[in-house]
Amino acid sequence: MATYLTLLKYTEQGIKNIKESPSRLEKAKQLLKSLGGELKSFYLVQGRYDALVIAEAPSDHVVAKLAVASGSTGNVRTETSRAFTEEEYRKIISGLP
Repeated sequence: MATYLTLLKYTEQGIKNIKESPSRLEKAKQLLKSLGGELKSFYLVQGRYDALVIAEAPSDHVVAKLAVASGSTGNVRTETSRAFTEEEYRKIISGLP
């Protein structure tokens, strides 16, 4: 399975309803699991973003569904990147011309 890093930023609505955030996180975990993925880690962070999620998913489509579902609630905005393991990185680099 591929690894994805998602940066989250609370919207005004999301921060207003911050006490509901843990239950929203559980729903996101359940949704991802139902789509064949797994939320590996969640971090509340300081700085430009408010949280970081590390997840594994079988495809970009699954991650896109999760991002759209999460964003449609109006509580967070997300930015997701595909993360490559060291082994994948080495394979990519070794294939360069």
